[in-house]
Amino acid sequence: MRPDPTFYPSAKLAMEAARETIGYVALLSKDKNAADALAVVDLDPASSRFGTMLNTLVLPHIGDELHHYGWSACSASLCPTSGHAFSERRYLVVPGIRSSRIYIIDTKPDPRAPKIVKVIEPDEVRRKTGYSRPHTVHCGPEGVYISTLGGKGVNGDESPAGVFILDCDSFEIRGQWEIDRGDQFAHYDFWWNMPHDYMVSSEWALPPLFENGVVPEALMGGKYGHKLHFWDLRGRRHIQSIDLGANHQMALEIRPAHEPTKDYGFLGVVIDNTNLEGSIWTWWREGGKFHAKKTAIVPPQPADPALLPELLKPFAAVPPLITDIDLSLDDRFLYVACWGTGELRQYDVSDPMAPKLAGTVKLGGIAANTEHPSGAAFHGGPQMVEISRDGKRVYFTNSLYSTWDTQFYPRGVPGQMVMCHADAAGGFRLDPNFRIEFGAGYGAHQVRLEGGDCSTESFCFASA
Repeated sequence: MRPDPTFYPSAKLAMEAARETIGYVALLSKDKNAADALAVVDLDPASSRFGTMLNTLVLPHIGDELHHYGWSACSASLCPTSGHAFSERRYLVVPGIRSSRIYIIDTKPDPRAPKIVKVIEPDEVRRKTGYSRPHTVHCGPEGVYISTLGGKGVNGDESPAGVFILDCDSFEIRGQWEIDRGDQFAHYDFWWNMPHDYMVSSEWALPPLFENGVVPEALMGGKYGHKLHFWDLRGRRHIQSIDLGANHQMALEIRPAHEPTKDYGFLGVVIDNTNLEGSIWTWWREGGKFHAKKTAIVPPQPADPALLPELLKPFAAVPPLITDIDLSLDDRFLYVACWGTGELRQYDVSDPMAPKLAGTVKLGGIAANTEHPSGAAFHGGPQMVEISRDGKRVYFTNSLYSTWDTQFYPRGVPGQMVMCHADAAGGFRLDPNFRIEFGAGYGAHQVRLEGGDCSTESFCFASA
């Protein structure tokens, strides 16, 4: 028995790995009577089918709403505290956040033709965890960690949301992860620094505030998540909260430094309800306590109300709507998706306390409607971002969430995926020849890359 060759002890070694040749993309059905799907796309430039969809695995149930998903095992398995060093990066754990159903999808023996090998039904998730609406999947030292957006009850708001553990070999649910949750109630993303033994989590909202679209009164009233939570990873105990202020609504993506000797990370905040700006925050640990500071802002763009959806007409402006961020494996560049204004920003974060804008790509946007370099229309805006391990390619899709797509882009967001080329010294550009259309019937969300990617991998060993 040997560890999976796609497990890497350090971020630097992961960056030296072979280029990805296959990607997987979550497709969200626009038809309430049709099922979601998982697309397989060709990312091999030597292939005659490069930049096309190779296969589509249509799910057997309707109404799942695929969102974030991940591998059952990854480089975290090499951590000295792991009991799963010989697991494979073989299975994708794919939750439906609307149905609370979880699919286990086998990518072998043929990665181009994945198959469903197990379905964990919603009743089992609720019964064994007390949670609903499973969201983010991370492979960790104790198994598969899955965060949830809902608790008990039909609306998922009768108890806190949280994290549960799935066995990475049998895919049996073990139960709630938390021993002591402190003041944490809402949930969204989470990640960790394993050698330093802590987890960081964020907040979006409980289901009544997102399942049927954004609730304007709640947004302006500061009812969405605006806290960071810090946890003792092995002790499974809440140790500190940081309130960013109720005006900083929807604290979403967590991106710790990949290098485990670095004790900091980044957070994207969707919107400030006082001025519509989005923001990037840096959190760090010093003197035994965690701290957080707003280190970059993205302003809204003035716009003709006639070009705006009803939700934004009173403001005569488009907020950036920072809905995803992603950090390159060398901790050098942070990519920030501004889904509202139609912009993907690249920040040089060599100094994590002073991000510097290094490049930008504009595509789509609520008012801008910027075309792809090929001349084709791009619907929606940059949304889910994924960076190749070597940092040279940046992929992104365009769909956020079915009901939010309809609110902000009433003309529709048919699924698309594009690719950018990043320069080592900073700056990046769209590839005019790479554009995948998934059809008007699907939206496109999370991207996963063969062999791992920058929003999947966590490491226990320092780079030499």
